[in-house]
Amino acid sequence: MDRIIVTGGKELSGQIPIAGAKNACLALMPATLLSDEPLTLTNAPRLSDIKTMSALLSSLGAEVSSLQDGKVLALSSHDIHNHRADYEIVRKMRASNLVLGPMLARLGHAIVSLPGGCAIGARPMDIHIDALEMLGAVIELKDGYLHAKAPNGLKGATIPLRFASVGATENVVMAATLAKGTTVLQNAAREPEIVDLVSCLRKMGAQIEGEGTSTITIQGVDRLHGATHPVVTDRIELGTYMLAPAIAGGEVELLGGRRALVGAFADKLEATGIEITETEAGLKVRRANGRVQAVDVKTEVFPGFPTDLQAQMMALLCTANGTSVLEETIFENRFMHAPELMRMGADIEVHGGHATVKGVDRLKGAPVMATDLRASVSLILAGLAAEGTTIVSRVYHLDRGYERVEAKLSACGAQITREKEPQ
Repeated sequence: MDRIIVTGGKELSGQIPIAGAKNACLALMPATLLSDEPLTLTNAPRLSDIKTMSALLSSLGAEVSSLQDGKVLALSSHDIHNHRADYEIVRKMRASNLVLGPMLARLGHAIVSLPGGCAIGARPMDIHIDALEMLGAVIELKDGYLHAKAPNGLKGATIPLRFASVGATENVVMAATLAKGTTVLQNAAREPEIVDLVSCLRKMGAQIEGEGTSTITIQGVDRLHGATHPVVTDRIELGTYMLAPAIAGGEVELLGGRRALVGAFADKLEATGIEITETEAGLKVRRANGRVQAVDVKTEVFPGFPTDLQAQMMALLCTANGTSVLEETIFENRFMHAPELMRMGADIEVHGGHATVKGVDRLKGAPVMATDLRASVSLILAGLAAEGTTIVSRVYHLDRGYERVEAKLSACGAQITREKEPQ
C-alpha cells in the first residue's frame, strides 16, 4: 500500500492538465452493452475505477482494449455470454450498478450484485429498482444480488424520480433507449456527466431530448450502433486543482477547464478572495497575498455546490479568516475527513450534517489517514499549506479518482512524493 508525503509552504506556479471525467467515463463504458457494434471513448482518465469497470465488462463477455497509454478505450459487446455481475468486482465500485439498465434493455435479463464504493452514505438502489420496474422489469433481491428480468420487454413510461439521482438517471436513460415507446423521466439529474452520456447515446442512434434539464424524454429505438465519443472534462478534478493555488498560494492554469462545469463552486471560491480568469486554454486561478475569507457552503445537486468538492473546500476554509459553516445535504456520512484535518490543527465541530470551521493561522503537518476518495485529496491539499510534513496513508482511495496527483502538483512546484508504506 502506498502513502503520499507532502511538505508544505511552497507556492504553486504552472499548468495542470485536467483529465476526462471519471464519473462520465464510468457511465459511458456500460453503454457498450446496448449495441453489438464497437464503442470508442477518447480522453479517458487513467484510474483504478476505470480498470475495475473494464474488468466487470470483460467478465460479462465484452472486449475492452486500452490504447494510447490508457487515454482511449475500445469496447465491443458483440458476444455477451455472461449475465451475472459478480460481487467480487462490483463491491469495489458503486458505478458497477450501471450495467443493470443496459443489460435489461438489450438482453432481457441480468443478475447484478449490490454495489460497493466509498462508505460515505446509504446511496440506496431502490431508486434504480423502482424506475426500472416502471419500465416493465421484474426485480428480486436474493442473496445480495438483484435478479432482474424483462419478460415482456421494456416499455416506455412516465417515471418521476423521488430524488435527482445521477446513477438512477443514467440507468433509466440507457434502459429506455431500447424500450418500446416513449419514456419521460421527471426530476432527472442535470449534471454534465448526464449531458455527456446522452451525447454519446445520440451518436449511437438513440432519440433523446431534454438532457441538462429536469425532464428527459427518450423515444425507444430497435437497435443502437457504434460510435466514437470524447469523455467530458472532469469537473471534480478541475475544482480540486483550482483549490491547490488557493490553499498554497500562487497561480495555476487548469488546461481544459471551463467555468460552466463548476459555476457554483467557482462563485464560492471567488467569495473567499480567489481570482479566477478564463483563458484560451482553460481557467487561471490565483491567490494574492493574505488569508482567504470564510464563506458558508451548502452542497446541492447540480448546478449547486458539488458534494464531491466539499472535503476539499473544507481544507481551504480551515485557514480562512473567520468562521465557515458547511452543510452536507447529499450524503449523511461525509465529514470523515474532519478528524484528520483536526490532527493538523484545524478547528472543526461536526453536528450531524453541519460542520463549523473556525479558521486558524496555519495548519501543521501530521500523519493522517484517507477515509474515502475526496477526503484523501483534501488532506493532500491541506498538506500544501501546512507547516512541516504531512503523511497521508491509505491513498488507494485517491487512485480511484485522480491520475498522477504527485506529478501534476510537483510540476507546479509542490514538494510531494509517493512511497510504499513501511511494513
